[in-house]
Amino acid sequence: MSGLDGRVAIVTGGAQSIGAAIADGLAAAGAKVVVGDLQPSDVHECLPLDVADEASVEACVGTVAANHGRLDIVVNNAGIMFETPIAEQDRAGWDRMLAINLTGPMLMSKHAAPHLAENGVGSIVNLGSIEGDRNNLHHAAYAATKSGVHGLTRATAIDLGPSGVRCNAVAPGWIDTPLNANYVDTHPDRAEVIDELAKLHPIGRVGAPSDVADVVVWLAGDESRFVTGQVITIDGGRTVRPPLPGLLS
Repeated sequence: MSGLDGRVAIVTGGAQSIGAAIADGLAAAGAKVVVGDLQPSDVHECLPLDVADEASVEACVGTVAANHGRLDIVVNNAGIMFETPIAEQDRAGWDRMLAINLTGPMLMSKHAAPHLAENGVGSIVNLGSIEGDRNNLHHAAYAATKSGVHGLTRATAIDLGPSGVRCNAVAPGWIDTPLNANYVDTHPDRAEVIDELAKLHPIGRVGAPSDVADVVVWLAGDESRFVTGQVITIDGGRTVRPPLPGLLS
């Protein structure tokens, strides 16, 4: 895909994993990409950004707009995940998950909105999850924030639509990230786990970061100009096939 020449994008959490793939994809399509992250990027221009801190968000957005003269695309990718049973969930962990995964996208959208509206081609893409609609064990905090991201996406699309700004979200399933790879590596038979994961997906494999990036790039550009307020699932068909007992499947 192409067509982003001259446009300026911020990708939060874009120094690694899915965020890095998104930053690379936007740059390949012609955009000037600025990564906002607590970690440095070895590839793209990078600004320090703590999405849970409104002053940090405002400074990052303002710096990009001032240095590049415009802001057209915001990808709210930064996020965290941990597993805690609801009966053991402490308030500090809950608040941290909420601050990064949900409040962060709200703050970025709030401060970016005036700049995005200036050129009439503004696009916000939020990173949701299939766990915004269906959940895994011990993921109460994570699932709650991703459900919130989906709702925030729809509300933002309504609020900013009159100014020409679109807002959509992607909901990835199992993506081959370092976090998931480390989880798989804890199993004594890694090959068996990979095989079983692949079987969950009608497409026959787990996802790659580039699978997510390609959809984000499409949502950022004019090819999706009449798409807003949508949550697009990227899961290789995993969630459309009801599970069967092993004996029957």
